[in-house]
Amino acid sequence: MDMKPTRPVPRGCAGGFLSGRYKVEPEDFVVDEIPAYAPSKHGEHVFLWIEKRAITTMDMVAEVAHALRADPRAVGVAGLKDAQSVSRQWISVAGVHDSNAREIGGERWRVLEVTRHTNKLQMGHLRGNRFSITLRGTKDGDLAIAQQNLAEIEHVGVPNYFGEQRFGKRGANLQRGLEILCGGGAALARKMPRRVFGLCIAAVQSEIFNRVIIARRQALGHLLQGDLAILHKNHACFPIDEPAREQVRADALELSPSGPMHGPKMPDPTGEPKAIEDEALAALGLQRDQFRDLPFGFGSGERRPLRMPVAEASVLPIGTDALTVAFTLPRGCFATSVLRELLTETIWFADV
Repeated sequence: MDMKPTRPVPRGCAGGFLSGRYKVEPEDFVVDEIPAYAPSKHGEHVFLWIEKRAITTMDMVAEVAHALRADPRAVGVAGLKDAQSVSRQWISVAGVHDSNAREIGGERWRVLEVTRHTNKLQMGHLRGNRFSITLRGTKDGDLAIAQQNLAEIEHVGVPNYFGEQRFGKRGANLQRGLEILCGGGAALARKMPRRVFGLCIAAVQSEIFNRVIIARRQALGHLLQGDLAILHKNHACFPIDEPAREQVRADALELSPSGPMHGPKMPDPTGEPKAIEDEALAALGLQRDQFRDLPFGFGSGERRPLRMPVAEASVLPIGTDALTVAFTLPRGCFATSVLRELLTETIWFADV
């Protein structure tokens, strides 16, 4: 099976789309990590607040480890930031001195702050990210369109698509993940490092999830009988037996229907939501059982909201042909999902 990731489809805002290009320069895409907790200032792990430019998080981690003569496995991060950006994030390193950490730097990254904490940073140890994105080549009237659309987005959220970086270069991770799950890639799986294997399976999970969003995108906040809903404030997941009763909270963006991230312990919806998810699986030639008993003790599966809340949204003009839009997203959510609702065109890996 030669499978490319499905291109996400915008839900569409009432104001229509505006013009503009993003990531013309790394400085046009600024990301600030919002940590889950403040470092305690004591403990065995040195925490470094690092600013990086035009480099992946993992390449930056490798350079930091080399500069500190540390094992890269001793370095922890809470999240991966865009390579084509200016990003600021915490990383942790065990077994090094504060003074050494303050003295290091690279061509594409620098240390802004050094402190300590009792535990290593783990993936997901963040509340979210704050984005400031410059759109170049905008036209007259785009400021008003952006203001209207951002106000709508803050009220109803946006489709919680996985971005193209989830699928690997030109979708290669999705293809390999399907080969593994469909039985033809067992030998390939045995040769893979655990991290690479995980990326391939995650690409398949993400493709299924994106297809479920597409099937429901015009009513992502509408609860169906049999849905499993997620509370945005604490990610609690619960079944919807009386949709009309819970719809008030869904309309207030307190909760949203969820979609599948398949694994052996993922709860299943019932009724129409289950039929939609079954169709997304079948389109890839898959069944739920194929996500059980995966090598490496791979993740148990979970539910993910079909839409995501967008907070602190704003837009400012820059000269006559550029705008800067800013917003905050929860962890695990992609800025491209917001840009897809704003712009006439967003770049997808299949276009390049």
